[in-house]
Amino acid sequence: MRLKVNGQVHDIDVEPDMPLLWVLRDELGITGPKFGCGIAVCGACTVHVDGVAERACSLPVGDVEGEVVTIEGLGTPDALHAVQAAWIQHQVAQCGYCQSGQIMNAAAFLAENSDPSDPDIDEAMSGNLCRCGAYPRIRAAIKSAAVTLREAQNG
Repeated sequence: MRLKVNGQVHDIDVEPDMPLLWVLRDELGITGPKFGCGIAVCGACTVHVDGVAERACSLPVGDVEGEVVTIEGLGTPDALHAVQAAWIQHQVAQCGYCQSGQIMNAAAFLAENSDPSDPDIDEAMSGNLCRCGAYPRIRAAIKSAAVTLREAQNG
């Protein structure tokens, strides 16, 4: 089976029901998406499939249609994605375990909602858990990234 991840095509020899997370981590050595719960509840494994945030721990690789982007492929070689930069600016990460999933979910959310309210952010991010409780900083970083993305679009 072929899988396009972060712009590269990979030929993989796995069972189609293997979760995408294990293909990424164990077969391709991509460690940004994390295992948290295994039942698509915590969001630590969030990746994009054709721009849509998906939980890689419960998505069979055989069901993947389109390009997979992980935290490693979110920005460009020369620049961080606006959400990644905002995460640093607002010092969001504490332990860091959930951060790749948080960032991937936030980036997909901002692609759909460029001017989110606090309740919009809270709802969109409610499925990504942070044991450290960095939610206020997560919200601030998302609002900051939204401004940066809007300014980039308006040139």
